[in-house]
Amino acid sequence: MLYNSLTGAIAFLDPEEDAKARILLEKGAESAELSGLAADMRNTGFLVHAGTDELQRANELHASLKETKSMHLVIMPTEACNFRCTYCYQTFTRGAMTRETIAGLTAFVHQAVRRIDHLAVSWFGGEPLLAQGTIAGLSDAFLDSCKKNGVEYTADMSTNGYFLTKKRFTELLNRNVRRFMITLDGIGKVHDRRRALAGGGGTYGKIISNLKKIREVAAPFTIDLRINFDENNAAEVPELLEELSVWFKEDERFQILIRPVGRWGGPRDENIPVCERTAADRYLWELTRYGLDQGLALSATIADSLLPSGAVCYAAKPNSLVIGSDGRLYKCSVALDEEDNQVGQLKEDGSLELDTDKVTRWTNSGEEQDAVCRSCYFRPACQGNHCPLYRMKTGRRPCPHEKRKMKQVLGLIWKNTTQDKKVDSK
Repeated sequence: MLYNSLTGAIAFLDPEEDAKARILLEKGAESAELSGLAADMRNTGFLVHAGTDELQRANELHASLKETKSMHLVIMPTEACNFRCTYCYQTFTRGAMTRETIAGLTAFVHQAVRRIDHLAVSWFGGEPLLAQGTIAGLSDAFLDSCKKNGVEYTADMSTNGYFLTKKRFTELLNRNVRRFMITLDGIGKVHDRRRALAGGGGTYGKIISNLKKIREVAAPFTIDLRINFDENNAAEVPELLEELSVWFKEDERFQILIRPVGRWGGPRDENIPVCERTAADRYLWELTRYGLDQGLALSATIADSLLPSGAVCYAAKPNSLVIGSDGRLYKCSVALDEEDNQVGQLKEDGSLELDTDKVTRWTNSGEEQDAVCRSCYFRPACQGNHCPLYRMKTGRRPCPHEKRKMKQVLGLIWKNTTQDKKVDSK
């Protein structure tokens, strides 16, 4: 396999092509020889003209983040939640979105779409579906503004899945919410111990019931079945993957995304039994492979992170903001109570009060300041800004999980691709 982080190309070579590709990568080729495999490698960026300033091309890619004609808004229609997960960092001090914030957000988007080509909205919380009416009203306003100005509109949602009935799911699809993230941490009591209702009680059965009914919907969508693990449940994840396989292994719309729990703040932070980094990396990709072995699909998030700028956190992008339920503006959806992350306020008339110095700390904390990041092979994908919060808190570079185990990740992408072909041929 070949991977190019500047073009995002991934190529699969058969054994006959392997030796020739290695020679071309080592010695290059004359222009007159560029046919067949050599031409393909040139077209996908594995071969470049001698004298190409590749560092300049990387600089131009980084600069393009500040010139984009798209906008990304992470919107919290409520900061309340019906769950009390053991590793949650939120304190739930604010509830449903205020009338003033709804009006301001509607006005802001109405003005913003006149200067952009694409609006992307991520519904977040708390639990966003506690405010389904607010989501519906804002979605309709956004769709109307985008349609009138010829702007593409896309949306996704992070939800615990408890209120995601088939009816609500269809209503969201009709408002262009096509990607969802829903977390399951184990079977039955394992999940219920970690992700219980606020007043006590299990949640696993209700979420699974909703997912089974959603499977009946004949429409394009993607659901990331996210599995968070730490020392308390890592050994029980394989059983969950086996059970999920029974229901979803032949439906590529349901995809697995396995991630280690971290200490992201909040009152329980010091008591979370997080895995140390070596163990986390091992569990992460071993469990992912086990899920693929069960016939489950790999989350597109993995391959997307290998694309140019694909591993850059939204918090590091100048065109991205988090909007709290009371109109507070943030760069990151995790550190809501930290002063450096509170970058402004949305006004009722749609205007923004922004602290540009604070914003700059988030957007200029990566490769501009880190010589190691500037020389890294993964630089075009992550640009030193996979997690600016981690860098700001620790002073260390935030290398993505994928970069640290690239050969394993490419192998999983290959396995997922060949697995898809087998399903298609049935």
